[in-house]
Amino acid sequence: MKKLAFFLFVSFSFMQLQAQTSIFNNLLETHVSKQGLVNYKNFKADEAKLNTYISYLEKTKPTSSWSVAKQKAFWINAYNAYTLKIILDNYPLKSITDIKEDGKTAWKIPFAKVGGKTYTLDHIEHEILRKNLFDPRIHVGVNCASGSCPKLANMAFTEQNIDSALEKLMTAFVNDSSRNKLSEKKVKISSIFNWFKDDFTKEGSVIDYLNKYADIKINKKAKISYLNYDWSLNEK
Repeated sequence: MKKLAFFLFVSFSFMQLQAQTSIFNNLLETHVSKQGLVNYKNFKADEAKLNTYISYLEKTKPTSSWSVAKQKAFWINAYNAYTLKIILDNYPLKSITDIKEDGKTAWKIPFAKVGGKTYTLDHIEHEILRKNLFDPRIHVGVNCASGSCPKLANMAFTEQNIDSALEKLMTAFVNDSSRNKLSEKKVKISSIFNWFKDDFTKEGSVIDYLNKYADIKINKKAKISYLNYDWSLNEK
């Protein structure tokens, strides 16, 4: 009887996760272009559906019994959902950097509720994702709603698609000439590779990491410089 009850609980939890993730997925498919630009005006009119997903996050606590892939997908979705939420709550605006509360930036405001606890976006990114679920590709998963950010995926992440989706997003980001300008002897790359250099150099240099995804072969001694970051809203 106990085994049956546990099985039913797990099955219900799995179906609930799928259903709620589907809601978020449909929102992203509807309001985010293939280029990662967001139609915030139309999204605002659909905000009730986002709030349904937010309510699910508030009540759901990831556990160590979840696979790493499942945890990673959940927390990246949570980060992106709450980023969209804080943008919509302050829309219209020109940049996420315009959002301030008690002198705190959008990333340092404690407003993201998950599993009965309240987090900042910074805590989710740096303490949960980067520290506990380390993967350099997290940086193309989480989205800062700005022009120079890797594009926001127009789909939700799941335990099944997280690896292939992050791989595809990193490939697209590295080879996006508006965000990284690559040549054999010189590269001008996103400041993300500078700010989080330690994440990208666990197994070699930044050039080594770029060469895993770049369409061209970059010389190991290529000159590196970093592009200015565009913080304007990623609006369609």
